[in-house]
Amino acid sequence: MNRKFVSTLIAGAVLVAPAALAAPRGKPGLWNIFTTLQAAAMPEMPPEVRAMMKQRGLNLPGLGKPIVSQVCTTAEQAAMDRPPNMDREGVKCTPRVLSQTAISATTEITCHGKMEGVGRSQISWRGDSHYEGSYSFKGTMDGHASNISSSYVGDWVKADCGSVKPFTGKIPTGPRPPAPK
Repeated sequence: MNRKFVSTLIAGAVLVAPAALAAPRGKPGLWNIFTTLQAAAMPEMPPEVRAMMKQRGLNLPGLGKPIVSQVCTTAEQAAMDRPPNMDREGVKCTPRVLSQTAISATTEITCHGKMEGVGRSQISWRGDSHYEGSYSFKGTMDGHASNISSSYVGDWVKADCGSVKPFTGKIPTGPRPPAPK
């Protein structure tokens, strides 16, 4: 398995979690997002790739910890009534709300490019500072058949995002918050 495939796998699983923030329930500001992968069709990783991922602080299935990211959401983004388009280098994903209530939403995400296929996200909000959800994707990533699922949790941290830039529809980068206890 090559590094590009691993990168695309991570992107597929992590990509949907920040989009959940677009639902008009969350506070603007800094959010910690914890994504745990389950990869039904992921081939076994060579030890050197697993070591490289661990060295970079990325935890994949089998390592037992969630992938952690921080996302900054602006007031305008928090007030949106739909998820944003989600793009990554070579991948364009377009979400569509299938159903929505005051505290939950189900979204279908169609991706084209290096990642081809359809995903489904479900999210439930507990107030405006916490959400939990799941995501599943079936298709191909870098030409490899892929059937992945993940669960995610988002927790609002504070109104000031500090050095974390607002979410733009691209995979977030920035400092890693501590893992949940």
